[in-house]
Amino acid sequence: MTNNGTQPAASTRRSTGLVFGLFVAIGALSFIVRLAGAHPERAWQAYLVNFLLFSAIAQGGLLFSAIMHTVKARWTGPLSNLSEAFSAFFPVSFVLFLLLFMGKNYVFPWLHEDLHGKEVWLNLPFLFSRDFVGLLVLYGFGFAYLFHALWFKLDRSRRGGRVRSWLLGRWDRKVMDAEDCRRRMGVFAILYILAFALILSLIGYDLVMAADPHWYSTLFGAYSFVKAFYVGLGGLIILAAVLHLHPGVRMDIRSNQFLDVGKLFFAFCLVWADFFYCQFLVIWYGNIPEETAYVLERTLRAPWSALAWTVFIVSFVAPFLILINRRIKTRPKAMVAICAAVITGIWLEHFLLLGPAFQHGSAAGLPFSILDPLMALGFFGLMALALTGFLRQFPELLSRGKATPAAAKEAA
Repeated sequence: MTNNGTQPAASTRRSTGLVFGLFVAIGALSFIVRLAGAHPERAWQAYLVNFLLFSAIAQGGLLFSAIMHTVKARWTGPLSNLSEAFSAFFPVSFVLFLLLFMGKNYVFPWLHEDLHGKEVWLNLPFLFSRDFVGLLVLYGFGFAYLFHALWFKLDRSRRGGRVRSWLLGRWDRKVMDAEDCRRRMGVFAILYILAFALILSLIGYDLVMAADPHWYSTLFGAYSFVKAFYVGLGGLIILAAVLHLHPGVRMDIRSNQFLDVGKLFFAFCLVWADFFYCQFLVIWYGNIPEETAYVLERTLRAPWSALAWTVFIVSFVAPFLILINRRIKTRPKAMVAICAAVITGIWLEHFLLLGPAFQHGSAAGLPFSILDPLMALGFFGLMALALTGFLRQFPELLSRGKATPAAAKEAA
């Protein structure tokens, strides 16, 4: 039984919320257990990895809608609506970043090293201040874009929760016509795209590359934001496929739409691998000890070499070979499995980039335990709760495409 033909019944929604809440509780308990153990630094390392991954999924998810609006793509259908739902994780991501400060002694190995003059850039007050401002700007542009995007999609006669009521109240006080709203939406879309590239580069430099303060790559920033869009597309495809297959949600996404977003996902699989290869090739031919040591430790030395090959196969080789097939991209269940595997591979890739800096060259083994995936489950629960809460506030985004009066104005 469904509610208004677009949402699952209330009992189903409650049970789903309880399951996701249980995931969060399991993740939080796993973090506390590992924090109280013999290696609290591993708890904070896993926290940092999950913060980076799930924030990137949310940031890259919204980027899809911003790009599609900017290029005036008409094939996306409900996919743009779903991509906007990922913005619901932005406040959670921001709070998680603030909590990261509590583990500063564990997530910044350079704190007790001689930085040879890099102290001007690598110091905690400046690092947290610039990343704080950067995320605030990125998420601010994202919400400004969303504010104008929802103007075209929401049914004004329908009342709901606090966020919806606040939006409707703001729109009632702020007089905008369709042309004015569309123009502002375009401006904020471009600002979000620019901020995405700049801020994700900054986060990549500060929270990942700086873990080994004596190594640097000028391509690392671009590698970071390309990777974020890659996993963002994966998250979007999973969300679209799950809702498309859900018997209680009347949301039809056509095969050609799955095909097109699958092509985009396949393209960024290649772009991500290409950026990795370009970075690797320059370091290899340069043969500068400070640069090659970073690559050699993560690709040729135990225990990281096995993890490097796993990341390479799971995040590039397998999806590349599978997604060459056109029909696979039109099958939601297959795409869920492929995208979930890629996101898992990128999760492992974060451990590969950060792990040696935390292990200090130790070859005792990979710093994994069963608690690491359980912590990831907790972050997944937070994202799932944010997405489901957003879609309950704005059920029009799950409709089959019936235009609201505002949407009809936009189409005209």
